[in-house]
Amino acid sequence: MTRLSKLSRSLVGRTAIVTGAASGMGRATAHLLADEGARVAVVDVNVEGVDKVTAELTGAGYQACGYVVDLSAAAQIESLVPRIRAELGPIDIVINNAGVSVPSRLTDAAWEDAWAFTFEVNLTAQARLIRACHEDLIRADLSSRGGGRIVNIASTEGLGATKFMSPYTASKTAVIGLTRSLALEYGETGVTVNCICPGPIRTGMTADIADEDKAKFARRRVPKRRYGDPEEVAQITVSLVLPASSYLNGAVIPVDGGMMAQNT
Repeated sequence: MTRLSKLSRSLVGRTAIVTGAASGMGRATAHLLADEGARVAVVDVNVEGVDKVTAELTGAGYQACGYVVDLSAAAQIESLVPRIRAELGPIDIVINNAGVSVPSRLTDAAWEDAWAFTFEVNLTAQARLIRACHEDLIRADLSSRGGGRIVNIASTEGLGATKFMSPYTASKTAVIGLTRSLALEYGETGVTVNCICPGPIRTGMTADIADEDKAKFARRRVPKRRYGDPEEVAQITVSLVLPASSYLNGAVIPVDGGMMAQNT
């Protein structure tokens, strides 16, 4: 039967970079991208995690390579892209998922270090990786197939705030600003730039929160009355990188069970 729709939802033949891919939302995103036919670059600072996720993908018959990278080091980001290009092909999709959270009061002695490190990983690394992939993302043959895709992962902390988290909150707010600015900068190309703001999700970053505290928070703050699972975020992330998602640009999408929609 002939398809009635004109826009493709296939990622077959596309190469995707996923940072922070060793666990949580990054791992789930890498799995989903592979399921939809993409070649996946698994990028993380965690050696064991990179090896494990890469083995999961290749063991399932998918094409993937692992890269251990410290995203706070500009030189490592610069050298990463040529390696991926050589092994998996030109980059079509960038998922800036890696992030850190270092709770710190403004008056703490270590606040300056927490601020600098958090911004280096959560914001500056995202911009550096996009810069490094620029020529691949705007290449003519990719534009003819729907264009490059960039998804920056921020947080609902970029839409609200929690005390004693100023480095994290400010960096995630800045990710939203970066996304909007680059959406305009790339507007006339085939590249789209969008942003996901996860809410309370069961990841390594929230692993130290007791289950009873998670349940209490969810009952009080989340209309869905539970924490989300990593794949529930990854499903939305992957939907933004489809060739068919060609007119969604500069969007900031909370994936939070409705948390930011309610007043109290």
